[in-house]
Amino acid sequence: MASSHSNTAYKSMKSSVSITDAASWYCAVVLLALILVGSIRESYIPEEPVRGNQFLNRPCDEIYVVGEGETLHTISDKCGDPFIVERNPHIHDPDDVFPGLVIKITPSQPRKLMR
Repeated sequence: MASSHSNTAYKSMKSSVSITDAASWYCAVVLLALILVGSIRESYIPEEPVRGNQFLNRPCDEIYVVGEGETLHTISDKCGDPFIVERNPHIHDPDDVFPGLVIKITPSQPRKLMR
C-alpha cells in the first residue's frame, strides 16, 4: 500500500511540475511579446517633413540658446526682438555672447528670413 501511495504522490508532483513549466513558458512568451511591442512603439515616431518655408516661418522659442557664430544683433533680427539686452539682466556686455548662452526672446515684430 505504501508503494501505491508514493506512486500517486509522484504522479501528482510530476503533474504539478509540468503545469509550473507551462506557466513559466507562458509568462516568458508574454513578457517577450510586451518587450517587443514596447520597443516597436518607442521607435515609431511619426514625423511630418518640413516643406518650403514652413521651418523658416516658425517663430523663435521663448528660451533661446545662442549658436556658433551668432551675435545679439543677428538673433534680434532673426527673432524680431530688439530688446534682448534689456530683457536679459544676466547679459552685462552685449559683445560677450557665446555659444550655449541661454536668453529670453520676446518677439515684437514678424521674424525676418536670414540669407
